[in-house]
Amino acid sequence: MQLTRAADYAIRVMVHLAGLPPETRASRAELAEAAECPEQFLSKVLQSLTRAGLVLSHRGNTGGFELPNVHRAASLLEVVEAIEGPIRLNICLNSERSCARQEWCPAHDVWVEAQAAVAQVLRDASITSLALQAAERKREEPAHTPAWK
Repeated sequence: MQLTRAADYAIRVMVHLAGLPPETRASRAELAEAAECPEQFLSKVLQSLTRAGLVLSHRGNTGGFELPNVHRAASLLEVVEAIEGPIRLNICLNSERSCARQEWCPAHDVWVEAQAAVAQVLRDASITSLALQAAERKREEPAHTPAWK
């Protein structure tokens, strides 16, 4: 089980935006650099985040992307689901009737518990807390000294 690159990039973008002062806009190029993501691919990610209402998109000379204050506290679960859709570890978790074995399958309860645990960990992690951790780690980094000195 692995998240797609799109979900990873979406989290990187949201953390970067949360690290900026409120109401600050970032260009797609700036976000691509911050997320270490190809700009063309990032366009699709930004569309999904905008469609989900997590990010605001502004056009024109002063355009760019902005993280609304209300979404600075967004959870990783919200971001992942904006890109991936609802988290489902197994097809039997899609609905009550998605698998005929569901009633007696010994693994079903394990999948239910595992999915709930993953969702809870992602729900408990906020974009703001990750942005604060990133800022703290950057402050703790030693100044980069060129190897040739």
